[in-house]
Amino acid sequence: MFQEYDVIVVGAGHAGCEAAAAAANMGSKTLLVTMNMQTIAQMSCNPAMGGIAKGQIVREIDALGGYSGIVTDESMIQFRMLNKSKGPAMWSPRAQSDRMLFALKWREKLEHTPNLDFYQDMVKGLLVKDNRCIGVITGLGHHITAKAVVLTNGTFLNGIIHIGEKQFGGGRVAEKAASGITEQLVELGFESDRLKTGTPPRVDGRSLDYTKMDEQKGDDEIVGFSFSDTKKIKPEQQRSCWITYTNQTVHDTLKTGFDRSPMYAGRIDGVGPRYCPSIEDKINRFAERDRHQLFVEPEGWNTVEIYVNGFSTSLPEEVQYEALRIVPGFENVRFFRPGYAIEYDYFPPTQLQYTLETKLIQNLFFAGQINGTTGYEEAACQGLMAGINAHLKTKEKEPLILSRSEAYIGVLIDDLISKGTEEPYRMFTSRAEFRTLLRQDNADLRLTKKSFDFGLASQERMDAVLNKEREVKNILNELNNFNISPEEVNPLLEKIQSASLTQKQKAGQLILRPDISLAYLLENVPRLQSIFSGNKKEELEQAEIQIKYNIYIEKEKELVAKMNNLEHLSIPQNFNYTNIPALSAEARQKFIKIQPRTLGQASRISGVNPSDVQILMVYMGR
Repeated sequence: MFQEYDVIVVGAGHAGCEAAAAAANMGSKTLLVTMNMQTIAQMSCNPAMGGIAKGQIVREIDALGGYSGIVTDESMIQFRMLNKSKGPAMWSPRAQSDRMLFALKWREKLEHTPNLDFYQDMVKGLLVKDNRCIGVITGLGHHITAKAVVLTNGTFLNGIIHIGEKQFGGGRVAEKAASGITEQLVELGFESDRLKTGTPPRVDGRSLDYTKMDEQKGDDEIVGFSFSDTKKIKPEQQRSCWITYTNQTVHDTLKTGFDRSPMYAGRIDGVGPRYCPSIEDKINRFAERDRHQLFVEPEGWNTVEIYVNGFSTSLPEEVQYEALRIVPGFENVRFFRPGYAIEYDYFPPTQLQYTLETKLIQNLFFAGQINGTTGYEEAACQGLMAGINAHLKTKEKEPLILSRSEAYIGVLIDDLISKGTEEPYRMFTSRAEFRTLLRQDNADLRLTKKSFDFGLASQERMDAVLNKEREVKNILNELNNFNISPEEVNPLLEKIQSASLTQKQKAGQLILRPDISLAYLLENVPRLQSIFSGNKKEELEQAEIQIKYNIYIEKEKELVAKMNNLEHLSIPQNFNYTNIPALSAEARQKFIKIQPRTLGQASRISGVNPSDVQILMVYMGR
């Protein structure tokens, strides 16, 4: 019934979809196994993609040839570029999506991907021989063989759903949990643990009074996520989101259910996400605050269903309902379904290599929440990297590994395997020490050539990047050679209270001023405008960023060069750390467990001191 596959991907969430698409598009005969063909690319939590640091990840996925950016552009109902008041390193795209359209577009993409087959069944075990994964065993008893397997099980591994004092098995509401894999992996020597996440109630938008809320419209310009020419909605077509607030009475009502909360009653062992806490957790942790912000988000174009972002909870249904009715605009609210918490198995990611292949079993890759992350974007980028590296492993080619200075994806993977995580890991701009280099606007310039060389990004993508590089270079040359006279520009400078010119100045020098933008000059200096009339907005923006932030960019490049000195010092495989008595006990224990690949990685392991790295360097003969 089944042929032998190159790659089998287990699970069709965001990680699974990207993994399957990447492996298949690179030429691997791929099978995507899911428990339910109707929930491929389901947005289990909020109907949105991107946000702070997450938007950068989606753009990196797109630059590498993944589909998350394209699908988001094709299904968005609102777009916003966050942090525009800050420097470009902080700009982060975010889109509200039509939940059903998002899943439909993903399925269409997958069904049009050559080399990709689908099968609906639960995977209950792995085929392992001589410490190599050679396939999967399904619930119906099928043994399907493959050269590599990617596990992207999300919250389904022994998932338990909690609503107040009620609890039942499930990987998502109304969907059964998956069992068998954790038990087998633990038997094989893997370490597993439990994590928790939660989701808010879904409500009927017809029962809300929006006049009591603040409207949050989309941007006047829709930049989107994909560097390709995807069709996007027009700004005037966007759906609004809304903002309202809890109050002290809401908090007091929620507290009446705390004694029946699974979190406080000790029925949940797993640790929840610190940066996306439940409403009851917010009330406890931030007791001094008398209100918390709620985002009222539409679920799509043709539905009245509303997602109450910020009201994640596992309290009893009646407490959720009574408390929500006190929120301004929610006085007559009707529930579609209550919020709930879900507890599930994950495997501490220190058990992985940089490729996301497990250290214990060859040809077995983990991606997504199984590695302790939270968020669609974090899962999707892991899926993409696991899919790429699974394909490369089966073809006996060098892997694709992104460093911390090359991509947010590199930061995420390095954090996971070097430091591990004991709570759901979420990406932030503050986690990236080189965020001036890792901007959302230059993801294509950073990553597309790498992906093209590995056979994923298309020739069309590569040509677009080469053209962009050429055009940006030409714009920079023009700006650094174009003289602007005092007569041309002084009236403009006086208007914005900027120092007047006493002699001619290059346009590039003028743009260095914080109060002068390239757009402002083009608007007001006709001679300049005529030169760049044929350039795209993103090309002009890229050139301006490179001029304005050149000092900071160069400084970060110097830091990267210094860091790379340690990154290039490889540690021999199976290095014997027990022979180094001068190492601290904690460093020795961590080195033996994690088996760092380079001195750079060793230096980033939690609990390792600079002196430990120096001692290691001496023993390696450096």
